[in-house]
Amino acid sequence: MSEFLRVASVNVNGIRAAYRKGMGEWLDASGVDILALQEVRAQDEHLQEFLGEQGWHWLHDPCEIKGRAGVAIASRVPSTAHRVGLGAADEQDTIQSSGRWLEADFALGDKSITVISNYTHSGEVGTPRQDAKFAFLTAMGQRMTELERDHEHVAIVGDFNVGHREFDIKNWKGNVKKSGFLPQERAYFDRFFGPRGETVTGVDGSEGPGLGWIDVGRTWAGEVDGPYSWWSNRGQAFVNDTGWRIDYHVVTPALAERVVDYRVDRYPSYDARWSDHAPVIADYRI
Repeated sequence: MSEFLRVASVNVNGIRAAYRKGMGEWLDASGVDILALQEVRAQDEHLQEFLGEQGWHWLHDPCEIKGRAGVAIASRVPSTAHRVGLGAADEQDTIQSSGRWLEADFALGDKSITVISNYTHSGEVGTPRQDAKFAFLTAMGQRMTELERDHEHVAIVGDFNVGHREFDIKNWKGNVKKSGFLPQERAYFDRFFGPRGETVTGVDGSEGPGLGWIDVGRTWAGEVDGPYSWWSNRGQAFVNDTGWRIDYHVVTPALAERVVDYRVDRYPSYDARWSDHAPVIADYRI
């Protein structure tokens, strides 16, 4: 077993299209041990074709609505347990977590790690889609408390569809009233990353207890713009690096101490992209 565990996450924007455009070649060369996918938008037989037949173990939570969402986790070794969905059973219809939340536990010698593939709703201001997003974020915070109680090393990775700080969106001033950078959305992240147990005042003025989790990307990069992980297909967004950092590794403090490397695997050119998101990769010392 290697001294390091490489965990990658990417919103593939449809795994079948991604493989047609070159995802398989990237994965073969990536050195990834655990891969979390979002917006899979496929059936089990497709994951078996692309992953299972290449020796990967895989888990899949498809969306109840065919052709939408869907999360998966591929791994070099099989998981010891997994769970799907977010929130209590009687809340599922409200939270709408189908195809959006998949947890997998892995044994690593005498240690273990839980990796979660998360695809948060994109939302839309003033519509039920935004209500669903807020319900999902609320349930996420509740689950984070449960996870840290039961597991020492946890990584929630994936497309969170929120830029937490002004550093995270190139054109943040033009998006303060749009889903993805609303003060109410960002306040959730203020609490997620705020000091554990302390009262945290969010950017929207709301107050709540800090959970003490760590944003690996921001911790690693420091107080700088980006590094962005998603670019609009419109105009020259990718070429000009006018992007959003909405793909995260959100980890428990114990796991954060084991980070030895982090990067956004940005495509070398617009034509080389196989998704509008780039893989976000972290190496953890095990």
